[in-house]
Amino acid sequence: MRIILVQPVGTLGRAGDVKEVRPGYARNYLLPRGLAVPGTQHQMKRLQRLRNEAQEAAVQETAEARSLAQRLRGLTVTIQARVGEGGRLHGSVTTQQIATSLADQHQLQIDRRDFVLREPLRHLGSHQVTVRLPARETGIVGVEIVPDVVEESAPPPAPADGMDGQLEADVPPNAEAKTEAQVITPDSSEPVEQA
Repeated sequence: MRIILVQPVGTLGRAGDVKEVRPGYARNYLLPRGLAVPGTQHQMKRLQRLRNEAQEAAVQETAEARSLAQRLRGLTVTIQARVGEGGRLHGSVTTQQIATSLADQHQLQIDRRDFVLREPLRHLGSHQVTVRLPARETGIVGVEIVPDVVEESAPPPAPADGMDGQLEADVPPNAEAKTEAQVITPDSSEPVEQA
């Protein structure tokens, strides 16, 4: 009996293979478990159509992967990292940081597991990182590691109108602040202090 495998079956074959098997094996084991379908004329046409669609999808996937590989070659992502003595980083730059920076800076979503690091990135400067792409394609993206700049506290800003400095200059140095009101009486020209 001719059957078409829907799923891989041990030593019999892979999904999509057309096989000749004993009728009892097909009726009692393969067909009831959904591992195969009968190899009728209708199923054979359907299989050919599925193979053609899969082949077209594979060609399109390869073209997209090559295009992405070309785009990655010209890209560099910049990552800021804390630096210790001798230009060594505190820790190392991870594939998650590279993936996040690539998404933020160039709007490219690539899974962190697709980045291949030969050795941990622990030094400042330029590095080349390999990216695994679909259809067995690979790309290379540049990673520039720069020191993380901590902003220093700025001095307080100078007054905008410059009036603060003049207020102190207008007051004579020996003038005393008067705490009580002075009133000039009509009888004398001398001020009299009121309690």
